[in-house]
Amino acid sequence: MGAIHLKSSSSETDTKHVLDINWADRWQVYQRLQELGVSCVCESNQPLMVEVNNTTAAIQIWSVIKQFTASRQDLIENIENSWRIRYPKF
Repeated sequence: MGAIHLKSSSSETDTKHVLDINWADRWQVYQRLQELGVSCVCESNQPLMVEVNNTTAAIQIWSVIKQFTASRQDLIENIENSWRIRYPKF
């Protein structure tokens, strides 16, 4: 699995990033970000462009990308670690 690369352009109010992500995954990532209310654009034969204007959007983008780029084993370990932290007696 390849790394995600960001190409940025900034203004006073927001930062736009081009997500260099697997073309097969970009539509699913785009749709999930849309569901979360993250401002993004994904046109035919163009890279996925996201707008990061707050910390919540940055975390949501990171989380969605991780869902599509992490190995199955990494995702399982993350869930198990979350349960251990929340329910240490189990």
